Order: sequence, then structure tokens, then C-alpha cells
Amino acid sequence: MNMERIFKRKLYDNLLEWKRLQNGKTAIMVEGARRVGKSTLVEQFAKNEYESYILIDFNEASNDVKSLFSNLMDKDYLFLQLQSLYNVVLKERKSVIIFDEVQNCPLARQAIKYLVKDGRYDYIETGSLISIKKHTKDITIPSEEERITLYPMDYEEFRWALGDEVSVPMLRMFYDKKLPLDKAHRDRMRDFRLYMLIGGMPQAVNTYIETNNFSFVDHTKRNIINLYLDDFQKLDPSGRLSTLFREIPSQLSQTSNRFKPYSILGDIDEAKLFELLKDLEDSKTTLFSYHSNDPNVGMSLTKDISKYKIFCADTGLFVTLAFWDKQTTENVIYQKLLNDKLSANLGYVYENIIAQMLTASGNKLFYYTWAKDSTHNYEIDFLLSRGAKLHPIEVKSSGYNSHSSLDAFCEKYSHIIDKRYLIYTKDLNKDEQTILLPVYMTHFI
Repeated sequence: MNMERIFKRKLYDNLLEWKRLQNGKTAIMVEGARRVGKSTLVEQFAKNEYESYILIDFNEASNDVKSLFSNLMDKDYLFLQLQSLYNVVLKERKSVIIFDEVQNCPLARQAIKYLVKDGRYDYIETGSLISIKKHTKDITIPSEEERITLYPMDYEEFRWALGDEVSVPMLRMFYDKKLPLDKAHRDRMRDFRLYMLIGGMPQAVNTYIETNNFSFVDHTKRNIINLYLDDFQKLDPSGRLSTLFREIPSQLSQTSNRFKPYSILGDIDEAKLFELLKDLEDSKTTLFSYHSNDPNVGMSLTKDISKYKIFCADTGLFVTLAFWDKQTTENVIYQKLLNDKLSANLGYVYENIIAQMLTASGNKLFYYTWAKDSTHNYEIDFLLSRGAKLHPIEVKSSGYNSHSSLDAFCEKYSHIIDKRYLIYTKDLNKDEQTILLPVYMTHFI
């Protein structure tokens, strides 16, 4: 019997804080890609923190349920109907109503405004943005709605799932003191490569815990990717959206310093391309890193929306996508990846996991390139802003020998550099001003 475990997620604390501080004054919308664990999280929260709850899954809700939201004049009638349909007694200020996959019932989303004002119950919504905009042309998006994003499980949540509460806080201590791990480093790298392979989608992690078999994990991940591809196909029957998604690994593996949509799609109208890219970003299945044209000022102000890199929001899915042409990603590939023996240059997998970790810890992604000479460019893989200062990051998938881009950048922008990092697969170290950081410490930056 395949039992889905309930994994501990950090976003639970954000929901607790919202409940305590808002006390019914706003609804909260948990956004995220499909299968990232939104429904499980909010239902667990509802069970633990309220006396009763109703979960309306708009993927499955009947037309009778959906039509209840078309007339909000009589809220007593609405609540009576919901209680009888779901066989739950709602208690004033002690119950919560969950609108799961709310994008499939725009009227319910619009109703939030009036329901929150009514004040009897709390409201939590979940949804993936991707189809929201298709469904919200004629409705008012409620301003009484806070939004938080659930990402795939981060490295610490992944270790928790495997029953390890200790190693990430321990890594934190080493990071804070800037001490190398010495003999423990190899084991920590291996642990971390396991996370890169499985990723943070709860179903994939669950499959790994149940079976300890990479083929089964891969099968689970393929199912999730197929679900995404189906979603994209529905949104864009021409198939271009799914093609953009499928090409992420091959685009990242090329030495070019940006995603080249025209090389994939051929001749496409610019407005149409922009819409496809927006859908891709809104689906939360991807992460976009934009080129900053002038790192001197707020990077959001100088980002170049025509120059970007696209990563997969989950590196486990990224690995499966990279070997998509094989029927299954054979266990041997996983074993080789795990033991660091795969010859292919896997730098791009490391770049993807670093993008994922930086995003999970609250950073927006930017990168920067500039000409070195007529044929070569310098490139800073990630640029983080900290107050008025910058933290440039260069990524090396193997050992390190130099960090010329980092040095050139820090010379060029010395007045705004705070700390500089080279993220790589070796132990923590320092090279003059540059902090050489093992990849498993990325989320502490």
C-alpha cells in the first residue's frame, strides 16, 4: 500500500503567522506549481489549527458547488449549502474554508472579497497562476488576498523528510564560522547530490523513501513532467509552450549566456513569444534569471526582459528532463551522477540547483555579462542585492582553478561589492576576498 507521507514544510509557519496576525481580515493564496504539495500543506494546517474545515477542490467540484458562488446576496444560504454538501459544521471564527485549485472557479476567487468582509470564517486558496489569467478576464481579483509561494522542498526540508534534523543546522555552524568540513565534506557532497537527483517534489521524495530505487523515482518525475506538458498543451495547442519547457536543459548546457527562443521556435511574433514566456513563468515550473544591464542601481529597474536564462523550478525534474529522450533515465545514470562519475559536463545541473536554492531563500535571480574581448565574455552567474551592495556569485561545477569573471567584476564595481562567492563542489575555503563555498551551503548566503 503506497502511503503518501505528510512532509514538514517551512511555509506552515507563514500560515500560522498569517492566521495570528490577520485573524480573518485577509484571505491567503498559496501559489506554486502543480504537485508541489500545496493541497497537502493547507489541509494539514486546517486540520491542526481549526476546529473544522471544508476543502473545496475546484478540479473536481460539481457545477452545483461552483454555482453557489454566482450569487452572494444570501451568505447564510451559501454556508448552509456548503455545510450540508460537505457534511461539516462550520463554527464562527474557528473554521476555515479552503478553495483548492481556485483558478478553476473564477467566481469563487472573486467571492473572497465579500466572504472576508463577512468575517465568519478564514479562507485559504491554492492555485497555480498559469490558468488563472485565462479565467480572470471578467472578474475582480480580490485585494483582500495575501500571496505566498510554495516551492519544491528545499535542501533542509528534504533532509527532514529523510529523518535528518541535524546536518543542515550543523552546516550552518560551519558556514557562520567559515570553517572547512574536512573529512565530512565528501559525505555531505554525496548527500547533496542525492537531493539534486531526486529533487524536492513531495511525490518523488516519497517514492524514494518507499522504494529506494531511482527507476521508480524517475517514473514518478516523468509523470509530473507529463502533467506539466499536458497543462502547457491545453494553454497553447500549437505545442510551442511545451517545446520551450522541454528545451530548458539543452539551452542551459550550451555555452551561450542566455536562452534563445528563436532557435527553438523559429519565426514567431514577438508579442506571442512574450505571452508564452509569461505563461511559462506564471506556471511556477520554471525560474527566470534576467540580465541586469546596469548592476549599479536596483537590478529590477535595469533588468533586460529580452535577455534571460530559464531554469527548472525543481532540479530533480531537470535531471529527468535532461535525459528525456531515454525511455527511463536508467539507474546507472543516477548511480554515476550520485557517485560523481558521469563524464558529461554537468555544470548546468549545478547552475540549476543554485538557482533553485537562491530562489527558495527569497532571492530574485539576475546575472550579468560583458565583453572580455572580441570573442569572449565575462559572466557573473548570479547577482544578489543586499541593501545597497551586491554579492556576485560565480559557479564552478568541478574543482576551482580561477575566478577571472569574478575578479574582473569586483574590480569594475568595487564600490558596491560587499561579499563575493565562488560556489563549487570542494570544501569551504577562502581565496583572498573570495569565499569558496561548497554548493550545499548556497542557501546560507
